[in-house]
Amino acid sequence: MAWRMLRRKDVHTGLVNLALRTDHGGTKHFSSSGNFGKLTQFVHSNRLQGAADCTIFQHYTIRNFHAGVYMLAWSRKKEDVVGLKAPKKEKRVKREPRTQAPVEAPYVAPKPKITIKSSPDKIVEIFDGMTLHDLSKRSGAAIGALQSILVDLGERVESGFDSISIDLAELVAMEIGVNIRRMHTGEGVVEPRPAVVTVMGHVDHGKTSLLDSLRQTSVAAKEAGGITQHIGAFVVEMQSGASITFLDTPGHAAFSAMRARGAAVTDIVVLVVAADDGVMPQTLEAISHAKVANVPIVVAINKCDKSGADPERVRIQLGSEGLLLEDMGGDVQVVEISALSKLGLDKLEEALFLQAEIMDLKARTDGPAQAFVVEARVDRGKGPLATAIVKSGTLVSGQYIVVGAEWGRIRSLRDTAGKVTESAKPAMPIEIEGLRGLPMAGDDVVVVDSEERARMLSQGRKKKQEKDRLRKIDEDMTEEAEIGDETPERVEMAIIVKADVQGSVQAVTDALRSLNSPQVFVNIVHVGVGPVSEHDIDLAQACRAHIVGFNVRSPPSAITQGATQANIKILLHKVIYHLLEEMGRLIVEKAPGTAETQISGEAEILNIFELKGRSKSKGPDIKIAGCRITDGHFSRTGTMRLLRSGDVVFEGPCASLKREKQDADKLDKGDDCGLVIEDCDDFQVGDTIQCLEQVIRKPKFISTQSGAVRIEC
Repeated sequence: MAWRMLRRKDVHTGLVNLALRTDHGGTKHFSSSGNFGKLTQFVHSNRLQGAADCTIFQHYTIRNFHAGVYMLAWSRKKEDVVGLKAPKKEKRVKREPRTQAPVEAPYVAPKPKITIKSSPDKIVEIFDGMTLHDLSKRSGAAIGALQSILVDLGERVESGFDSISIDLAELVAMEIGVNIRRMHTGEGVVEPRPAVVTVMGHVDHGKTSLLDSLRQTSVAAKEAGGITQHIGAFVVEMQSGASITFLDTPGHAAFSAMRARGAAVTDIVVLVVAADDGVMPQTLEAISHAKVANVPIVVAINKCDKSGADPERVRIQLGSEGLLLEDMGGDVQVVEISALSKLGLDKLEEALFLQAEIMDLKARTDGPAQAFVVEARVDRGKGPLATAIVKSGTLVSGQYIVVGAEWGRIRSLRDTAGKVTESAKPAMPIEIEGLRGLPMAGDDVVVVDSEERARMLSQGRKKKQEKDRLRKIDEDMTEEAEIGDETPERVEMAIIVKADVQGSVQAVTDALRSLNSPQVFVNIVHVGVGPVSEHDIDLAQACRAHIVGFNVRSPPSAITQGATQANIKILLHKVIYHLLEEMGRLIVEKAPGTAETQISGEAEILNIFELKGRSKSKGPDIKIAGCRITDGHFSRTGTMRLLRSGDVVFEGPCASLKREKQDADKLDKGDDCGLVIEDCDDFQVGDTIQCLEQVIRKPKFISTQSGAVRIEC
């Protein structure tokens, strides 16, 4: 028999000690000690017993440890369940009036919202370590506004005289809405560097052949049509052992932007002029690019071994264009060469080294690199690739970089021979692999500390580019709305441009946009690097566009068949001449033309016939002019003009044109005819009648000898 001591507190009388005994039969017996007081008599109820879990002994209720609220409510003779009773209303106490005066607190004005007026045309020079005070003075924004922008970027600057990094300065300037120019410091280890030489000149004057002779390779044979299509950057080892970095720029008129980029990154410009051709338009353009970039020029008169060569005429032409040659007392060196026979190349080498020695070219070799993109393309296996020339510092593999609006981590660096290198020194052309997107030719390469900073700079630049693009669209739409009533309605020709490298894309796009005319608007809906894809076919079908592929491989047969079924033209070319000629013909065909009135023929009145007494059904009396066509032809649908002594007497439509009593639609020179002009009977022998016709005149595609093209309406 088991005993268990229980200690419970009665709701009325205090403590109750209970002894619970269970015998072998399972019967429970209770014994108690202490004062029970008056306990509530138990009323048998299965529901309450199950709910409150009670044990009955001698008409007394002993509440177990886990007794419920229903049993407690019954034991206290209460009808409401505990916890569900509405609270009693408290007695309302009247508040005493305030006797003390309120405390006077200083007024705190709300923080004004900082508004910044953007200045898209303003250029601010920024540098590493500049203070907020400097940035505020240069940009015109308040220091508080700059601090709030820095807080949004996760940076905190206490004072306006605290310095910030150049990356933070660019982010803040982009938020303000101003353009920036990065000013890099020249402090550090400065060492001599090779010269960067850009070869310029007119198309087919022998620029690439000259470089072939210098580096003992044949590039011109690989070029389509013998014409350079994009920039080539490579290092040439001279016979003296020194090295020079050469840039070969295209000479065609469509590649003006490439020549400007080449002049911006170069130290010396070699101006190649053919001795048998003389100074041409792209020669003058190259001279202007070099003068704008403030770069010295070395003139190389090529093809001096040809029979029709005249170097003296070239010198006179260059002197008349303002180029002060050494032969005429100036400082511009002139060398007569022949790229094919390798004549005078040693003199050209001496002239380049002399010019480089005069310039004393040096660059910082330590610290973060600063580079310049000269070309960009997409490789099927490697992704976006950028060809760049390091201007200062050392570019190391594995660094985070921002190139224009794109960013990435350098996966590998390759030199001009295709070998992988760990770093690149100044004046060294390298190919960068690891970018997330394709940059634009001409973008600067900026080295940053972390991936987060690279992402922020890339996103900020993309955001600013989008703002500038939308602002330009708004300006163009405003200008079109202002002159829309004066200009005739134009038809649109949508074009999708695909090319092998980014520089070629820009050149082809600019050349096609130059074919805009008052009748046809050339709309470049999409540009890209790489072959023609299914996405291009879908986009062309939606926009009803032509696809132009420049220097890309032919698309697969499935894509070609899809384009044929969708009635989409794919124009593939490797020479810029042929591309522009075919596009010019398509634009001329699509142009609606302008309606013009032309004199198709003239006739002289030899006799006058009059028909009288006609019935009312046939109309009133008429006069017939008997004429002989003296020039051109007459058409019944034309408008007739009656001239007398050179003055216009009447002009109206032709009512009847007959030859030997037979109606005629068209009569040629020498034919005799009878002519009736509607509502005109004032004919005299000797008068002249002109036949006027409405013709649609199409615009003309004009290609000059220099390679420039245009549409003339």
